[in-house]
Amino acid sequence: MTDLTTDTDPNPGLFTQLADLGRILRTVRSGRRILWLIGGLVAVIAVTAAAQILLNAWNQPFYDALTRKDFPAFVVQLGVFAVLAGGLLALNVGQLWLDQTLKLTLRRGIFTALLHDWMRPGQALRLSRAGRIGENPDQRLQADVDGLADLSVALGVGLFQAGLLLFSFVGVLWHHSDGLSVSILGRAVEIPGFMVWCALFYAGLASWLSWRVGRPLVAMSAERAAREADFRFEIVRVSEAAEAITLERGERVEARRIKASFARLVEVIHGVIRATVGLTWVTAGSGWFNTVAPILAAAPFYFSTDMTIGELMLVVGAFNQVQGALRWFINNFAGIANWRAILHRVMTFHRALHDLAREDGAAQPDRIRRDGAEGGVEIEGLSIVTPYVSVRLAEDPIRLAPGDRLLLKGSSGSGKTILFRTLAGLWDRGAGRIAMPQAGAVMYLPTRAYVPPGRLIDVLGYPHSAAHFPRPEVEAALQTVGLGHLMASLDVDEHWERLLSESEKHCVSFARVILNRPEWLVMDDTLPQLDPEAQARIVTLLKGPLAHLGLIDIGNGGTPHDVFTRTVEIIAGEGVASAEMRA
Repeated sequence: MTDLTTDTDPNPGLFTQLADLGRILRTVRSGRRILWLIGGLVAVIAVTAAAQILLNAWNQPFYDALTRKDFPAFVVQLGVFAVLAGGLLALNVGQLWLDQTLKLTLRRGIFTALLHDWMRPGQALRLSRAGRIGENPDQRLQADVDGLADLSVALGVGLFQAGLLLFSFVGVLWHHSDGLSVSILGRAVEIPGFMVWCALFYAGLASWLSWRVGRPLVAMSAERAAREADFRFEIVRVSEAAEAITLERGERVEARRIKASFARLVEVIHGVIRATVGLTWVTAGSGWFNTVAPILAAAPFYFSTDMTIGELMLVVGAFNQVQGALRWFINNFAGIANWRAILHRVMTFHRALHDLAREDGAAQPDRIRRDGAEGGVEIEGLSIVTPYVSVRLAEDPIRLAPGDRLLLKGSSGSGKTILFRTLAGLWDRGAGRIAMPQAGAVMYLPTRAYVPPGRLIDVLGYPHSAAHFPRPEVEAALQTVGLGHLMASLDVDEHWERLLSESEKHCVSFARVILNRPEWLVMDDTLPQLDPEAQARIVTLLKGPLAHLGLIDIGNGGTPHDVFTRTVEIIAGEGVASAEMRA
């Protein structure tokens, strides 16, 4: 089995992960819209850069007019500024709309692709058993996808804008800083593009220092995201189990667990703080020095030539644009580190889903074989292995005809639940063969009934929509299983998991059986979970309206024996340590 247990090292495979991201976006329906939005952003940014060149050139006549105290020229330049500023305002608003729309579209595309992979039949369960990578999929699909879309657009736009401004203003800066001569060993040496070289040296030094100081932030950001997810999971777990915790008076124990999880998070955050403080010494220091850097670099020209204040301000503006473009890496290093960590988390999640799907489709040794069957059920040579218990049946082979009723009887700890999961296709470690009718012809009722949130009529029709079953049939099924008192609540949207008793939840499951009319029903000790009155009602239902239904119940014998036509004992043995916990 592929090792999918770790995902905290964000360093390797950047280009591979970017290629995976590109393949995801090519497969989603919003891929073409994303390309159009990117094209629109490129066009707006290009026009904005051209307008900024004009605005920078405006500095010279404006400040020269101030120097000459030429009021008419001053007024004219104010009008020019109003036109340029108005155009830039419209461009900025348009860029903001394109930027936000692209982020949302990108998030929708990535989320849709990951959700499709995660919700393939059996995939969510397989992922939950795949180790660390399967923890907190909620964070991968919500916070991480949101962060990836937001940072990808923000950093991509910023990088393109910086590159365009650098290309646009480096020529202006070179032209206005040409011709400076310095004396070296008594000889005058001219340095072409002196201001350009100053900007390159200054930004290059600051970028190198930022990389050296801030490099640990990449791994720290990934670790922090993992610890945040663990911390949130502990809080959600306690919230969902509040009733049981209160009954057991376990508040202090749960508080200690939450505090321990928070302490692990705080430890990682302290490391992030230390790394961020070190990085801030570089970024903030270079930022403050940037206030005087262009004037210091231009001072030799100003004092040795007839350069005017207007020309000086033009050169200073061009220097700031070039140096600002070159400083993009410095200013965004923390964001790049965070983006790199989030990209790694999302793409390893995506790759794990594909690896699991490929593994599931491949023939593997030591796996229980599953076949289709026409009407009946066949179990041959079944031997199930787990790290904790091994399971086999006292009779072999077992062949059931449509309508047969089989009780697979075992004591506590004999592996009843793992046998149920094996029959349902959720566990395949072992040997032998199971042949079952197609999926739609079989329903499975686990020990703990699943009741999703929503309208009660949708809960009863799950996984179909409410429109799949006529309302009178839904009402009749509800009445048959003894939940007629809920008839008036069919259209109420609630968290029914919290409102219904355990017995009522199982009655909801049997109402689904009535509506779906399967050929076979497989239960994991379900009937003993009902209260006596509900159990008697369901047994009557199984003997009457559902008498045609084939039944396999895995339990300890608590179900009335006259429901079954046959009983087979479950034989438990020792577990196998090498058996992987996978589906």
